Amino acid sequence: MGYGTMTQAMVEGWLAGGISPDRFTAYHPTRKQAAHGIAMTNRLEVGTYDTVLLGIKPQMLPELAPQVAPLATGSVTVLSVLAGITLDGLAVHFPNASGVVRLMPNLACGVRKSPIALIGRGMGEPLADDVRQKLTQLAAVLGSAEWIADEGQFDLVTALAGSGPGFTYRFIDALARAAAQLGLPDDQARRLSLAMVEGAVALAAASDVSPADLAARVASPGGMTQRGLDVLDDDDALLSLLTRTLRETRDRGEEMGRTRP
Repeated sequence: MGYGTMTQAMVEGWLAGGISPDRFTAYHPTRKQAAHGIAMTNRLEVGTYDTVLLGIKPQMLPELAPQVAPLATGSVTVLSVLAGITLDGLAVHFPNASGVVRLMPNLACGVRKSPIALIGRGMGEPLADDVRQKLTQLAAVLGSAEWIADEGQFDLVTALAGSGPGFTYRFIDALARAAAQLGLPDDQARRLSLAMVEGAVALAAASDVSPADLAARVASPGGMTQRGLDVLDDDDALLSLLTRTLRETRDRGEEMGRTRP
């Protein structure tokens, strides 16, 4: 339900991963068609579904949940990408579903490179093993699946894995702008910055050592890289900045959750 930027990216990833378009039906109140031959409907009608994915704006849930609830009965699992809507809140709106699950992707799911954080439960009991396995496989098509044990940590995970791309893009942009301020042409600085980050991430993902160890391997004592690392490490400047960034992002998620049913 809902077919905005995030849900479209998720569907793109699932299609790229080999899932057939006929497995999906997208709902949008005004839109007439979806890409790749996916069925689009403007009416919420009871059908044969195994999963209902909520991709609407969180503040719209109280209004739309009564229309969606008849679809979420029996063996149907409700998946939600709605920030700030807890499992308790989902259970209140969809009491007849077999289970409710929060998941948090980022836009890289469109290219199947997103971590997907999940937490869920059945109605009055743990989520069934077969449902958990099915959702793990579904999430893994989009990148990697990470089940979260404590819902109290979900906003922090969202800050890291969901909001993290925004911070990463800002870092890439800042690195390029810094090089441009020091004399490189703007377009060349952007290309070099992006290519450098792409290569560094690929190497880190493929390596059996930690990013911290990789940084140490790049740096030679008294060399150029070490001089730059000294700036980032001075008074834990980079660590302090990112800790504050994640804290503020997490806290905003908690604030949003307190104002929503």
